[in-house]
This record gives sequence, C-alpha cells and structure tokens, in this order.
Amino acid sequence: MTSIPLQHTTVLLDEAVDALLGGAGPEPAGTWVDGTFGRGGHSRRILLRLGPGGRLVAFDKDPEAIAEATRITDARFSIRHEGFRHLADLPPASAAGVLMDLGVSSPQIDSPGRGFSFRFDGPLDMRMDTTRGESVADWLATAEVGQIAEVIRDYGEERFAGPIAKAIVARREERGPLATTAELADLVAGAVKTREPGQNPATRTFQALRIFINAELEELQQALEASLSVLQPGGRLVVISFHSLEDRIVKQFIAKHSKEVYDRRAPFALPQAMKLVALDRIKPSAAEVEANPRARSAIMRVAERTGVTA
Repeated sequence: MTSIPLQHTTVLLDEAVDALLGGAGPEPAGTWVDGTFGRGGHSRRILLRLGPGGRLVAFDKDPEAIAEATRITDARFSIRHEGFRHLADLPPASAAGVLMDLGVSSPQIDSPGRGFSFRFDGPLDMRMDTTRGESVADWLATAEVGQIAEVIRDYGEERFAGPIAKAIVARREERGPLATTAELADLVAGAVKTREPGQNPATRTFQALRIFINAELEELQQALEASLSVLQPGGRLVVISFHSLEDRIVKQFIAKHSKEVYDRRAPFALPQAMKLVALDRIKPSAAEVEANPRARSAIMRVAERTGVTA
C-alpha cells in the first residue's frame, strides 16, 4: 500500500511575504531569514520574490523539515538544522527581514509517529527535533506531581492541571509509565470534569507538554531578542502565532521596543530611543479560515527595525 504524503497549507502565506518584503522593491537583494522553515511554504514564496542578489537563510529543528528543504535547489537558499534562537549566530545587522511562523505543521500533527496529536495513537514523543532531547513519555516517567501540574497549568492554561497530574502519577505507580498518545488522552478525559464546547478535553494538556518539552516559549523569547541584533535598520520582523501565550510574548516584545524609555533615576537624561515601530496586526480572512480551519487562531504581528543600535 502506497502512503499518501501529508500535506501542509501555509497560513497567511501572501500576507506574511508581502509584510516581510514590503518596501524592498521589485527584486529585493540582501539576506532574508525564515526562522521556521516547516514545509517551506513561506520560503518558496520568498524565493519567487527575491532578485538575483537576494539570499534566504532558513532554520528548523525538525529532521523531516530539513529533508524537505533539500528539495529546494535554488543557490540563493540555505537551511540550518537548528532552532530559530540561533538567529543570534548571524552577523549583526545582516538581515533585511526575519519571518517566524510559530505553528506546528500539519504533517507533524497528522503523523502518528510524532505523537503531537490525541487524534492518532502513537508513541508519546512530541519532540520537534527527534535526534536529541527527551520525549514527553521520558519526562512523564520521572516527573513529580507538582512539576507536571505546573507545566500543564502554565503552558496549557488548564484548570484541571492538578487532577490530571495526579492521575498521570497514579497510573505510573499502578501500571507503569504512559507510552502512547491514546493512553494519555484517555487518562486526561477521565480527569477533566467539564469540557469546552467543541474541544477535546486533552487539547490543553497536549499543547502544554509540547510547548514544555521543546522549550518553545523560551526559544521564542531568545529569537525575538536576537532579531533586534540581526535586523538592519528598516528591516521587517514578521511573527505568526497560534495561541495566546505566544502572541502575548510577541505583543509585549514589540510594545516594549516601540516606545522611548525614560530612566527615572536620571530624569534629565535623554530617553532610550525605540528600536522597533509596530506596523500591523493581521488575522486570516474568513475565506482562509473556511478553507483551512487550522488558521482560525493565527495572529500575525509586523514591526520594523529603527536605526537605533544602543
């Protein structure tokens, strides 16, 4: 039986590339960065728009994404098997624009072997980079009740985090550690007393464990800070997020650097000038959400780097 390749529909494809390249002219030159290659939707569209003097550097932790990137034969393109916090490794003021799409790709979600989804039974893994680090199953096999509850509460905003954590540890002590996504989903369903309409009771727990095991929020913060160093004056920062924790970090980061900062200890000193100018906040159109329901929670924020370096 021939397997059918898992497809991915890139969210806000045209909007993101237009925002990234806005004002760069008809055939942009310089170095551009796709911090999250995924399955290459944004990267391929950027390459179509770049001129002969343009260059695109992409990052991704997922070995499957790296394999997909090898299919791009454009000499202007290169891929790094690293998370986007490694933006910091690029030379200062070397990038004309940085794009970060924080969504999990459909092939990752829909592949049972990756363990991202409660809709398919598979190993409880959830690592973006399957070549390193511990899986969710490994962590849950030894973590204490308090640690598990904290992760599920903080990263999943799950009000039944305590009962879920206790159920996980009780199950571990009685029958051994959880090993599959179905086992975890069933256990969570038994611990969650009320369900949000239309949402599987395991949704928040799976989100929390994925974010935690991949240190996603910490890496996002590091990548945003690195973008300030890497972007040239006038360079665009474009970030697409898919849940409130990510968007809050992006929103607060742009807001923090989009205002002059006064030092109250030195009231007569000049303020620290802003490093970013917030340009836009964009959500998918109704037509895009209808065609791709996974786009419904996406929020894209756009900012431009000022000339301030201090």
